[in-house]
Amino acid sequence: MKVNFGIAAAIVLSFAVAGLAACGEKGSAERAGKKIDDTVEKVGENIDNTVEKVGEKMEETGGKIKNAAKDKK
Repeated sequence: MKVNFGIAAAIVLSFAVAGLAACGEKGSAERAGKKIDDTVEKVGENIDNTVEKVGEKMEETGGKIKNAAKDKK
């Protein structure tokens, strides 16, 4: 799976703009900021999980390649 940081950034930015546009009453900026923080945290967790899975698959594939090379000797 290819991680596209541009898409993640666009999603976060769209939430930020939507959150700030909704700031009409007292305290709404704080709520919008909290929503932005939560969204950024979730995006970060998803990216971390994806990177971890890719790393595991790369190690697995590397082992298969190594074993195949041994078998060819």
